[in-house]
Amino acid sequence: MRPPTLIALLAALIGTLLSACGSSRGESLLDKKTWVVGVRPDLPGLGLRRPDGTFEGFDIDVARHIARDLGRTVAFVPVLAADRIPALEAKKADLVLATLSVTPERKTRIAFAGPYLTSYQDVLVRAGMPGVTGLRDLKGRRFCAVEGADPATRLLAVRGMTATLVPAQDYDRCMALMRSNGVDAITTNDVILAGLAKRAGGGMRLLGAQIAEQNSGIGIRRGDPDGCEALNGAITRMYQDGTAAKLLRKWFGGTGLDRRPIIEVPQFEGCL
Repeated sequence: MRPPTLIALLAALIGTLLSACGSSRGESLLDKKTWVVGVRPDLPGLGLRRPDGTFEGFDIDVARHIARDLGRTVAFVPVLAADRIPALEAKKADLVLATLSVTPERKTRIAFAGPYLTSYQDVLVRAGMPGVTGLRDLKGRRFCAVEGADPATRLLAVRGMTATLVPAQDYDRCMALMRSNGVDAITTNDVILAGLAKRAGGGMRLLGAQIAEQNSGIGIRRGDPDGCEALNGAITRMYQDGTAAKLLRKWFGGTGLDRRPIIEVPQFEGCL
């Protein structure tokens, strides 16, 4: 048998390299017709699982609207606060719309499209709680802290603020603790608190503290700039055609948040 020529060896090497380059192409959301979307099952007004197993809320409607805009369909899976990033990393979800605030730490693990909503961290207290008109009136009080969420960290970063943190798996448990006087307050995004207060039907009020601006983004896996840019385009159109304002009124009418003006598209994160 004749030994392979140099040209044959080079051709084989080039073929191997081209094959490797082709196989290294990352997965993209745009390669799929149906997206598995991680959503919250425990947040009235944002993401709530009904008794029949279907989901409703602002984030649910946003996911459906963006998918329709891009010619896709969606299937929802529930993710609690601590499950959101692991669900992406384990490929149990293609994207996450679940009040996932954009933070530097999270950006080391996943990428973000959007944000699709700008809100503010606020505090929910019982309506009849005496002597509480502002955040510092709650110094040293008991705050419910949901596992996997980070508002408690921002609360304690407020100068001169102290608090005892009472852990809970989800906001339903936080509300149960509020009703039983197990905690004095809950702090997180105002849209979450507004939904909780609206479902409670009275007896709760928001302080209007505006501790920090919160940008809720669409969590996706890193390395999909095309999918990210497509999502950003759909979010832009959602604001320009008035859908974002309509959905805010639909889910938070009567809470005060529906009067907050939506003037422009939120400033997007860079797509990596």
